[in-house]
Amino acid sequence: MRIANILAQRQTFSFEIFPPRGDLPVEQAMSIATEMAERQPDWISVTFSAGGSGNTGATSDIAARIQHETGTNALAHLTCLGSSRADVDSFAQGLIKSGVENVLALRGDRAPGREVIDFAHANELIAHLKRTAPELCVGAACYPEGHVEAANLAADIEQIKAKQDAGADFLVTQLFFDNELFYRFREECVRARIKIPIVVGVMPFTSTKQITRMAFTCGATIPAAVIKRLIAAGDDAGAQARAGVEYACEQLRDLARNGVDGLHIYSMNKPAVARATHDALVECGYLG
Repeated sequence: MRIANILAQRQTFSFEIFPPRGDLPVEQAMSIATEMAERQPDWISVTFSAGGSGNTGATSDIAARIQHETGTNALAHLTCLGSSRADVDSFAQGLIKSGVENVLALRGDRAPGREVIDFAHANELIAHLKRTAPELCVGAACYPEGHVEAANLAADIEQIKAKQDAGADFLVTQLFFDNELFYRFREECVRARIKIPIVVGVMPFTSTKQITRMAFTCGATIPAAVIKRLIAAGDDAGAQARAGVEYACEQLRDLARNGVDGLHIYSMNKPAVARATHDALVECGYLG
């Protein structure tokens, strides 16, 4: 089912997984996805590359198997840096032939070997997909604190508007740890006449090292409430992970109360994280 159609009917709940490294990435990912599908998410997204591992070939295979073997909608990520029109067309047609109806169109991170070929920005990729693969429902990314390369939030919102104008059907946010920043961002989007649904992405941090890396990579602000919990956890890895999941569940409950269009969990391939976040949203009444 097209994700835009689901969002038109109700608030959504979804997970993200990435193709793991190794000789059997599809089988590993399917084991994770199958366990997450038991929570009956509206969709499971599959990233285009696991942290730059180059493991992009598994994305469409995993998405197709999620769609057919678990009965859960799949959302396949597609990045355009380093890709030609022929590469994009081949990927899109492969999704369509396999029955996957949803794609998240991204520019992708800059990295050696990922130079501009035919697409410099995500809005160019979105416009191309809407022209050449109208069967697909196309999502796009947005950044509540602004993209790290944007001069300011206003400039970044102009880019979001360009994605909407290119035909994007919905948005998924980058992770953040301060809900107030999202609420301000949502208000700015309304002022900018951005009308497509905004699905909120939340990542439960599992260690001090991980959240520090995310802050530098994504430009995400770490609020005092998080820092205090990490100080209390000390060097205990288990305590750090519990603090991160508990904080994410509090974020999710607050977002649910404030009427977001959907909640998307960056699960880091951890079914236990998926279970905890799902259960928190059942408890607060967001999920039945």
